[in-house]
Amino acid sequence: MEGEEYSLYVHVPFCTRKCDYCHFYVVPDKESFHALYLESLKREWELRAPLLHGKKLVSLYFGGGTPSLLSPEELGTILSWIDPPSKTEITLEANPENLTREKLKAFRNLSCNRLSIGVQSFVPSSLQVLSRTHSASRAKQAIYDAAEPGFDNISIDLMYDLPGQSLANWKESLEIAATLPITHLSLYNLTFEPHTLFYKKRTALQKTLPSEESSLEMLELAVEAFSKPPWNRYEISAFAKGGMISNHNIGYWTGRPFLGLGPSAFSYWEGRRFRNTPNLNRYAKALREGEDPTDFTETLPPVEQAKELLAVGLRLLNGVQKHTLSTDLNEILSLLVGEEWVESTDDTYRLTPQGLLFHDTVAELIFRQ
Repeated sequence: MEGEEYSLYVHVPFCTRKCDYCHFYVVPDKESFHALYLESLKREWELRAPLLHGKKLVSLYFGGGTPSLLSPEELGTILSWIDPPSKTEITLEANPENLTREKLKAFRNLSCNRLSIGVQSFVPSSLQVLSRTHSASRAKQAIYDAAEPGFDNISIDLMYDLPGQSLANWKESLEIAATLPITHLSLYNLTFEPHTLFYKKRTALQKTLPSEESSLEMLELAVEAFSKPPWNRYEISAFAKGGMISNHNIGYWTGRPFLGLGPSAFSYWEGRRFRNTPNLNRYAKALREGEDPTDFTETLPPVEQAKELLAVGLRLLNGVQKHTLSTDLNEILSLLVGEEWVESTDDTYRLTPQGLLFHDTVAELIFRQ
């Protein structure tokens, strides 16, 4: 379709150290890896570029890993290949400990217009549990430093459900966040993902987790604090100030096609989901030999695609437009409305207050039918 909108995700795998809870593919921050990565990424871009003919890029997201470990020159090189239109939302993920004022100014001059900083907590004990290498004061300073060269769209991540985390600790992080020059807040509750140190230690760690009641109260505290003007809760775990929503994430929740570049990157394109191999050397070898670096692909049947779009679309507080939904979902929707997980308006389906608290249960019901 001529002019169809799409998003681009670029996985930058470098990290100074891997956090104990992290399940993403990362490699050490070595100069030799940077060179191999850039050489291979350019090959993949040239391989994928024909797919994009006649389509419109609306969001570009550099995730990781730690994209802020790229030098401004390296980031500039990647942007020169992609050549995004002037109004594209360009997000760079960053960690507080490697954000210098000089780098921030250079990134902003490269047309990066959105920064997503992995703060996770402003409480020292929680940062220690998460094995983060930045301090609470460094996180705050990084945000102020980012605002200085003109980053007027700054998002931060905060995590809850952490071992040993109290309601008072969580409230402290929320109160500090509210005083900072940020425009977006994303919340993540801790999960124990396979192949992480936290997963190996999960039996011991689970004994120190907040109770289910405390976990719900943590979410409710955040909702209460960040749902008042100028803030708005627009997605289950995301809040925007002054309308500064994440266009890239909206794409995920509404089924916008996206292409992922880099080792381990996922794509969703023309009804097909595929993933690049999560290994830099294998990724580089495949591309050097003129081969596609994907190691996983699936095409969902139409009814499964429809279920998936409903499940993720309901994450948005505005809900899902009825005219976009397949009639195959009528029985599921009747069940969800009948059990008061979802409410029906003239033109949308959206989660009830109960559904917002238990979206995982709603999603499970959708896929079970």
